[in-house]
Formats: sequence, C-alpha cells, structure tokens
Amino acid sequence: MANHIRCTGWSSRVRRAAVATAVVAIAGACQAALADEGGVSFWVPGQFGSLAATPLGPGWTVSETYYHWSGTGGADVAAARLVSIGRFDPRVSVLASGSLNAHVDFMVGDATYAFAVPALGAEATIGMTALYGRTDATVSANIVGTLGPIPFAISPTIGQAVTGFGDLYPMATLRWNKGVDNYMWYVTGDIPVGLYSSSNLANIGIGHGAIDTGVGYTYLNPQTGYEFSAVTGFTYNFMNEATQYQSGVDWHLDWGASKWLNKQLFVGAVGYAYKEIGCDSGSGDKVGCFRSQVLGIGPQVGFIFPLETPIGHMQGYINLKAYAEFDDHDRPGGWDAWLTFAITPPVTPPAAERLVHK
Repeated sequence: MANHIRCTGWSSRVRRAAVATAVVAIAGACQAALADEGGVSFWVPGQFGSLAATPLGPGWTVSETYYHWSGTGGADVAAARLVSIGRFDPRVSVLASGSLNAHVDFMVGDATYAFAVPALGAEATIGMTALYGRTDATVSANIVGTLGPIPFAISPTIGQAVTGFGDLYPMATLRWNKGVDNYMWYVTGDIPVGLYSSSNLANIGIGHGAIDTGVGYTYLNPQTGYEFSAVTGFTYNFMNEATQYQSGVDWHLDWGASKWLNKQLFVGAVGYAYKEIGCDSGSGDKVGCFRSQVLGIGPQVGFIFPLETPIGHMQGYINLKAYAEFDDHDRPGGWDAWLTFAITPPVTPPAAERLVHK
C-alpha cells in the first residue's frame, strides 16, 4: 500500500498513462505478414515498450491502436507461403526465385482491469484485445520441375486482400513496484476465432492456438526523467489442425528507453528482437525447420494530458513509435508503426502524496 501511494504525483501519471501502450497486447495483429508457418507468427514484435512493467491505477484502462506494417520477403518466404496454400510442391518442383510483398492495417482495441487488492504483493490485471482490419499479400515466383519425365516452368503471380476480425488475445499480469524498480510477469495467448482459411494467401487469424509467457523490468526515475524497459518471453504454438503444421517455440525481446522533457512529454527509442528457437514440425511441414528471426529499432514520442469524460476526470495518453526491421531470415522484413490513444484511471489527489512524505 505504501509503495502504491508513493507513486502519486507526476511519476504516477507517467506510470498510469504511458504504460497504457504496454497493455495493448496485440499478439497476432500482423499475422498475415510475418512468419513461422508460411510466414505467420503469433507474437508481434514491438507490442511492449517503455514503462511496460510499471503498475496501472485501479480500474479500467482502455486503448485504441492503429497498427501498420509493410514489408517484403525473399524466395524462402515465398516458397513457404506457396506450400502452405497448396500452390507449390517441393517434392516435384523448385522455386528458382520468388518474393512476397505484404501490407497490414489494423485497428486494435484493448480493455484491461487492474485490481485494487494486491495479489502476491503485486498489482494484478486481466485484459482482452480484439482487432479489425485489412491485410494484402502478393507472391511472385519462378518455379521449375518435372512431372514424371516431363519438365515444366511457370511464373505465377498470386495476390489476395482480406478484411475482417482477428483472433482474441487475453492477457493477465502481475506488477511489482519497489521505488525506481518495477517488475512484471505476464501470460497471454491466442483464441483462434478470427478470419482464417488454410487456402488463403492472406489471413487475419493464425488458425491455431498459442500461449506466451515472460517477464519484464522497468527502471523509472522521476527525479532525472530517465526510463528503460525490457520484456522477454517465449511462445508455444499448438498444432494447426487444418494444415497439420506446428510452428516451433519462439523467443522475443521488446525494449524501450525514454527521457521525460517535462511532466507530460517524453521522447526516446524502441527496439525488438525475435527468434524462432524450435523447429517447425507436423505432417504438413514440407519446408523443413524454417527458423524465422528479425531485429527492429526506431524512435518514439509520448504525451499525457488530463481528460474529462462522462464518468469523470481521467488521464489521456498518445504514443507514436516506429521500427525499421533488419537481419530478417525466413520471414519478411520491412517497417511498422504504432499510434496509440489510451484512457487511464484518474491520478490520486496530491494530498495523498503530501501525507506520505510527512
């Protein structure tokens, strides 16, 4: 209780408002563009950022995020997508060259409830994320091979765009605060109810369940205005029953660093690393281990402000961050941007802070 009260004042506003970007757990937001099976992963690199482990205020935090991703992949990714939709059989043909181009635009809504009563000495939260949007993909390829004694060569170009709802993504967290140090444990997963077809080139859902868990840390010093956060975790993917393909275990790291210029505005940098550490498997796996990886880095800016709503005084928060991707293997590489608007619980009155400091 004492730790919670000491977080009032401008540092509490930072914790409660800016951390809203971290609770936008949009696991699966860009499934149509990224990788494991056929270029698709559950975890979206970059969904955690600055202030990820800091506690929220008791009550509801709601947010809306516009997410955009654009990128390209080489012959390995093109072949995996063609195999996954049944357009390419590596047993009788070879992809001499190829490429995949994809774009994603989603609106992602999140609602998270923070309990006032501590659990294991931590603030407990539960939440759910849903999304709606559009994704398109185009594959161009040069395929050669033989059917029995007959050689063939084809150069197909296949494109598709889909619009609809994605999967559902529940999340639960425990967050501990000890002065400038903040710690978090989280668990999230995929409920595969979104738009998906094993014959589609572009999908919004991923077609299988997944569970992901990990830990996070945030250093936040209100006196100096410096902050650093890092969250790491692992994803276990369940079997895609439609394709009999099971993606391997994934490891991911998201980080953010910022400097508060005043009590409302901060600037900084963000980054991520993603690596599939387990091989894909299942009778539908015709491309081998296919371990995907990518790195990303870019700038960020955030702003908090008072907000009057029909239910009373709240806190508003806007965050913009973008990443340039590099060192991508077995998945497309490109760039992505996140624009988040969040409404968080009101700040504790300053009188509580004065009482604690006596």
